[in-house]
Amino acid sequence: MPRTSDMRGAVKLAADAAAGVSRIAEGVHQSVWSVLGVPGGKTAQRTGGLTGLIYASVRGVAQLLGKGVDTLLATLQPLLDSADAAPPDSPQREAVLAALNGVMGDRLAAGHNPLATPMTLRFDGAALDWQTLPPDFRPSGKVMLLVHGLCMNALQWQRHPAPPAAGTTGQGHAQALASALGYTPVYLRYNTGLHISQNGRELAGQLTQLAAHWPVPLEEIAVLAHSMGGLVTRSAVHYAAQQRLHWLPHLKHMVFLGTPHHGAPLERAGNWVDVLLGSTPFSKPFARLTALRSAGITDLRYGNLMDADWQAQVGSQAHGQAQDQTQDQAQRQAQPRRSRDRRVPVPLPDGIACYAVAAAVAAKRSLVAERLTGDGLVPLRSALGQHDDAQRHLHFAKASQAIFYRTGHIALLHSPAVTAQLLAWLTPAHTGQSHQ
Repeated sequence: MPRTSDMRGAVKLAADAAAGVSRIAEGVHQSVWSVLGVPGGKTAQRTGGLTGLIYASVRGVAQLLGKGVDTLLATLQPLLDSADAAPPDSPQREAVLAALNGVMGDRLAAGHNPLATPMTLRFDGAALDWQTLPPDFRPSGKVMLLVHGLCMNALQWQRHPAPPAAGTTGQGHAQALASALGYTPVYLRYNTGLHISQNGRELAGQLTQLAAHWPVPLEEIAVLAHSMGGLVTRSAVHYAAQQRLHWLPHLKHMVFLGTPHHGAPLERAGNWVDVLLGSTPFSKPFARLTALRSAGITDLRYGNLMDADWQAQVGSQAHGQAQDQTQDQAQRQAQPRRSRDRRVPVPLPDGIACYAVAAAVAAKRSLVAERLTGDGLVPLRSALGQHDDAQRHLHFAKASQAIFYRTGHIALLHSPAVTAQLLAWLTPAHTGQSHQ
């Protein structure tokens, strides 16, 4: 039986989608009027007369139906949930929720949609409640925090897409580190559609709670972060340092797997799609569809870490739009505007051992792999923190860098070779330095 909260979220999402589609259709209608020279078509924000009334009615009915069903389900939810307890989180449900939150999680959160994923720290598939810890929770003093990437979820760290290779145990990264080095794996689950800085601030708060309520003396925190998770981790460390949070001295290691420290070109290509769709009156209304890219995705354009990074870009775009209002339409179409990299440089933190793992689908290093393809999503230079601007360059020591060829972005989550590298780095006898 589907969860009542899932049904409520789906109904609300469907109502919002219906209203959005009606706006797209109205925009196309208005653009056609403008090209044909219909009075008022060029400047009006909404179509008028009977046509405008129809569009407004579609939006109004969709919203009323959505609110009505949501109210009914909210009333019935306690009865339904008590009659048939919600099943444990399945990989299928988690995967769907993770993808939905990655694409439009900021909108789900802003609309208080039940499908929005709250940030939680999890152990053995369940959220940690510091007031009522499970009786079988017997942790060590060493915490290994695993932070997933965009549109991913905590369960995907534990999935093995293929049988273990010969001569390996078949354990995932967390299980291997727990067995060999005594770490207790804790998994972060979060809404990847929110701004990276929002998730960074919240993660800093979550780790404050962990340090305060960990049931045994806390010796060490290590972080293993994949893709966007590495940016969220760096953001959390930055804000923790600003606020002098007490958990930060416990953080000893940060390992980044395929993290786009300086962005991913695919998101930048998506940015150009926005510009191209807005270049003609007929395609401009469909730019609403590309606007579904969440705040988290747009932060990957350059690898934003702080509030100021994306606020500066939004401010720049708003200023550009204000200037556009005083220019001829032909000039606006001939000169599409694209946001620039306005990030404030954030170096690797002192006193924490930092490691970078990069991958390439190619068999060897090349200029294309370094600058464009990399692991299929993140270029090698971005994953290794390398940048032409010396202020933005991240100084990972040579001994703290590793490149895996014929390996894709997702394969970094389960690669036995990556597991072996993690064990080599995190074993106490390792002498590599965090950065130079």
